[in-house]
Formats: sequence, structure tokens, C-alpha cells
Amino acid sequence: MGAIDAIVALLLVSNVVAGAVAAAGPKVIVVGAGMSGISAAKTLSDAGIKDILILEATDRIGGRMRKVNFAGINVEMGANWVEGVNGPAMNPIWKMANKLHLRNFFSDYTNLSSNTYNENGGLYQRSEVDEVTEEADKVNSFGEKLSASLPPSGREDVSILTSQRLKNHVPSTALEMVVDYYTYDYEFAEPPRVTSLQNTVPLPTFANFGEDVYFVADQRGYESLVYDLAGQFLRTAKNGSILDPRLLLGKVVRHIRRFESGVVVVTEDGSVYKADYVIVSVSIGVLQTKLIKFEPDLPQWKILAIYQFDMAVYTKIFLKFPYKFWPEGNGTEFFLYANERRGYYPVWQQFEKQYPGANVLLVTVTDEESRRIEQQPDSQTKAEAMEVLRNMFGKHIPEATDILVPRWWSDRFFKGTFSNWPLGVNRYEYDQIRAPIGKVYFTGEHTSEHYNGYVHGAYLAGIDSANMMIECIKQKICKYEIKPKDS
Repeated sequence: MGAIDAIVALLLVSNVVAGAVAAAGPKVIVVGAGMSGISAAKTLSDAGIKDILILEATDRIGGRMRKVNFAGINVEMGANWVEGVNGPAMNPIWKMANKLHLRNFFSDYTNLSSNTYNENGGLYQRSEVDEVTEEADKVNSFGEKLSASLPPSGREDVSILTSQRLKNHVPSTALEMVVDYYTYDYEFAEPPRVTSLQNTVPLPTFANFGEDVYFVADQRGYESLVYDLAGQFLRTAKNGSILDPRLLLGKVVRHIRRFESGVVVVTEDGSVYKADYVIVSVSIGVLQTKLIKFEPDLPQWKILAIYQFDMAVYTKIFLKFPYKFWPEGNGTEFFLYANERRGYYPVWQQFEKQYPGANVLLVTVTDEESRRIEQQPDSQTKAEAMEVLRNMFGKHIPEATDILVPRWWSDRFFKGTFSNWPLGVNRYEYDQIRAPIGKVYFTGEHTSEHYNGYVHGAYLAGIDSANMMIECIKQKICKYEIKPKDS
């Protein structure tokens, strides 16, 4: 028995502890200080529930919104875009970014047909790329029409749409695969044969908030939105650092024990915290591991729902060079590399506007390639990326002087970058994912009905989960665990 298990065992045999849970400690413990956790905590505070304690495993807040210094500039290891702008409704993240005057740039992908490189060197003809793109668009259009023709219950059965798509489009050439990759994986980090076809019909993010996306390139970091949100209810210093004792960093939650009267939370350092309620805002990837032990065990239907969802991996690899050798000017920011191996260093971005003079390129990989790259030395990744660049721009380009490879999948506190609805999952499984178990609530982008995988999804999910708890605390209307289908 480990040290943490021994502590928990001592607690569980103590009738005094079990009986006194509701009488001691904060009203609510929030596990995780990413966007959803901070959003939930602020919502509770705004409702007058200020007796809260936030336990964060890392040494910072922000979760998967994280800046890091690379080659003398701060770049984003995780979330980087405000997605869904200039539409019918205001994206709340765009509003927050404007409030802080975050430096951002419109991402224009319209010229990709002129910037698609052959694996053997040189550019494809624009007409050739356009032809393949038009074929992919027809498949998308087919999915949208099929979705619109189904009754609401049928639209939720995304496996129907997926099976129809697979019958109509299987990319086979290097060019077809990179266009397919850009269309699906670049947004969802998984191929359409893995993630649900709800991702090929109009997404609520773009239908509701607009089709434009903006790249955040601010030296304060995209995470500054989370710090600003936290500063609205937690005591902070003039430099923005959080001084409030209701936030504890470096607290790795390992056990959550629930009682009728409340909860007991135990961290890796042996600390024990009691509260009336707990909101768990860790990623779906972490919930799929054994990092946090729930006692009693979560119901079987809850566990099955958790394991039905995917935790995608989206990796942005940054490379620094002594000088530029790639095209610059309007319509050159993004370029594609077609390879017979689908997803092999496929989508590139140069930062002429975002980081002038930095001589940095970004290449995005996902899914299996992300996992493979995380397990190899950075030197090997740099060598592979350089081989691709030499295929595109010639043998005489300079060697990269530095490389940054995020490892979200390997990080036990994240286990990936964002959630996806996989094949066969419908609205019912979503309801199971977000359903509270007694006084244990769940939040995170994976619990957002319409915006899972996005920063605004995390923000809105935190508000929704907190409001469910507020309704239970103040009005005694508690939407507790839902029943499985066969009950």
C-alpha cells in the first residue's frame, strides 16, 4: 500500500472524519486551474459562493493554454487560435481577447492551392490542388445535406453520417491525403475515420460565432485570459501573480472520496482536504488514467462513457533558423507538404507578421505521428523535419538551430490536447460524461455540448457546471447522476 493509499485508508475508517465532512473545509474544491476550472470557480464566486479552494497540479494556471520562451520569443505550446469570429454571435473568448488587446492575426488559408509541395520537390499546379479540394468539398456538402435530411434523433447518431462518408471518399494519392488531412485532422487532430462525422457538418463554433480564426501572438501569452479571469475573484499582485490562498499550486489530486455529506480530497503530498462539493476539471485523457482514484468507484455507465470519448493529440513543432529561405508576402503564411505517408509533417506556417525577424517555422502533426514523435529524441524529429524542408526548398537550406516539441500526450496532467466525439457516440453519452455523481461534479471542454475541443468550450463548460452546482446548493434542485439506458 502506497503512502497516499494508507492516508486514505486511515480516513475511511474514521467515523469522525466521515461525519464531519460537511462541517469542515471549504464549501467547494475545484480540481484544476485551466480555463474551465477558473471559469467554474469565478461563476461560483459571482453567485456568492466564495468559500472555495482550487487545487492545481502544476506550478501555474492556464492548463492547455501555455506560453513558453523559444528562440527569444514567447510562443504557444497549446491553444493558439481564437476560433469562431465575425459571426452572428460574439465568441466570449474573442471578447476577452479584445478587452486585453491581445496581439492577434487573421489566419488566411485561401491560397493553399498555390502553396502545396510535392514530396519529390516543387509545387503542385494550383489547378491540380483545386480539383482535389473540390472533390473533398463535395463530400463535405454531402454530409451536410444528409445531416439536414435526418430527424433530430438521427442527427445525433453520427455513426450514420460517418458510414455514408466512408462509402464516398477514400483518399489514396499523396495530394489527396494532404488535402484530406488539412480538411479534417488539422482541425480535429484525428482522421475522419476515427472522429465522428459531426465534425464534417457545420460546427456550432463556426455557425454561431463566425468562420474566421485569429492566431494569438502576444508576448503575454494566450494564458493571460485565464489570469485575467482569475484576477476578477482571486487576490492578485500588481504584476498579475496570484496571491490568494484559495489557489494552491503543485497539488496533485490522487484520491476523491465521496460521502452523502460531502467529499474528501487527498493530494500526492499527503495533504487532506474536506468540502461539501468538488468540481473535477481535469481532461478526459486524465480521467481515462489512474491518476485520480474515485471512491467508491464511479458507476459503470460513467466509466464506459469516459472511455468512449477520444483524447486527441495536436502537436505544434517550432523550428528556429539562422535566416529565412521560405517564400514571404501575401498568401504565403501557410503551406502544405504532400507525402505518401499521411500526416507526415503536413501543415507548415511561417511567421513573417506574427514574429518578424524571428526566423521561426511551425509544423503541425497529430494523432499517431504526435505519439511517435513524443517518444523519440528531439534530434531525430529535427532531422526528419529538415529532410522534409529540403524536399520542399532544396538541399542547400540552413540547418535548424533549435527545436521545440511539446509533449502533451506524455504529460500525466493532460494526456493529450483536446477531446473528440468518436464513431457511434451520440447525445446520450455526452449527458453521461457531464453528469455529476453525488457531490462530485465534472467540467472541462469535453463536457461542452456544442463546443468541445475549443477554448470557448472550456470557458462555457465551467460556467454550465458551476451553475448546476449553484442550483443544487441554493435551490436544492440537484441534477444528480442519470440512469443508464437499460435501467
